[in-house]
Amino acid sequence: MTAAEVPPHNRFDWFAEVVSQVLLPTAFRAEDTGGFYAQGGLLDLGAAQLARFTYAPLRSRRTPALVRKGDPEQYQLGLVTSGSTWFAQQGGEAEAGAGDMVLWDTSRPYESGSGMDGRSVEVFVLQIPKARMPLPSQQVDKLLGRRVRGGTGIAAILAGFLVDLAEKGPDCSPHELGGLGEMAVDLAASCLAGQLGSAVEQPAEVRAHTLLRRVNAFIEHHLGDPDLTPRVIADRHHLSLRSLHALFHDEPEGVAATIRRRRLERCRADLARPDLRQQRIQTIAARWGFTSTAAFSRTFRTAYDVTPRDYRADALKRADEPRGAAPG
Repeated sequence: MTAAEVPPHNRFDWFAEVVSQVLLPTAFRAEDTGGFYAQGGLLDLGAAQLARFTYAPLRSRRTPALVRKGDPEQYQLGLVTSGSTWFAQQGGEAEAGAGDMVLWDTSRPYESGSGMDGRSVEVFVLQIPKARMPLPSQQVDKLLGRRVRGGTGIAAILAGFLVDLAEKGPDCSPHELGGLGEMAVDLAASCLAGQLGSAVEQPAEVRAHTLLRRVNAFIEHHLGDPDLTPRVIADRHHLSLRSLHALFHDEPEGVAATIRRRRLERCRADLARPDLRQQRIQTIAARWGFTSTAAFSRTFRTAYDVTPRDYRADALKRADEPRGAAPG
C-alpha cells in the first residue's frame, strides 16, 4: 500500500483510514497534510499480524470514544527502524529511536508523535491478541508506554526477526507463516519478560516452549551459514550442549537432523525453480550451507532416493509441460 497511488490532497486521509482499519481507530494530525506521504503493508501470521508503515511526521491520539468505536483487544509492539517517535499511555511516556520498541494496549487511550526532527519514520507493529499473550496482564501493563531499548540481547534478536519476517515472509506459505507468527509471539513475550526482570516468572513448560521456538527461529535464519552447528546454537542461546539436546528430546528429530532436513528442503525447492535453472547445483548447495558437493549429493540421495541432478531434471521437465497436458 502506498500513498503515491493516491491524489496528493487525499493522502493524509488515506493514511488515517488505512491505519484505522489495519491497526485500530486513531485520530491523526499533521502540519503539512498537502505534502504528506506514507506507505505500508500487512502480513497475516495467524497467531499475530505484522504491519509496516513509513510516513511523514505527524501526531496521533486514541481517545476513549475511539476505543469504544473499535477495539481489536491486542497488545501492539512497535519497533522503530528509522526516525524517532514518542508515546504515552497509562502513565508511561517514552521516546524511541531506531532499534527501540514501545508496547501499547489497544483497549486504553494513548497519545503519540513521530518525526520530531522533521524526518519520516518507519515502524513495524506486531499485533498480538491478548488471549495469545503468555504473560499475566497485570505484569504486561507495567510496560505500557515504556521504552524497550534495542540493539542488544533478546530485544535485538526480536527486532532482527521482525525485519526479516517483513521482508521474506511474503514468500512463505500460510502454514509457514503460522509457525513464524507463533515464534514472533514467543520472542516478544520473552523480550517483555526480560524487561520485567524477576517480577514475572513463566512456567517451566512455557519457558521451554519459548526457548525451543527461539532456537528454531535461529536455525531458520542461519541455514546458509556452513558453520551452523549444535555447539554454535547452544553458545548463542547460553545453553550447554546437553541442555540443547534435551530441548529437542520430545521433537521428531534432533538438532543436527533438523538443520540437515531444513537445508535439504531449501535445496530441493531451489532445484525445482525454473528461474534458477542456470545456477549450478553446487551453487545452490553452498547457498544453504553445504560446503561439499559430493557430500550434498549423497545426503540428498539418501533423503529423497534420487540424485540432485535427476530430481532437478524431472522437476523442470514437469514445470515446462503445458498446463493441462495429458501425461505421455
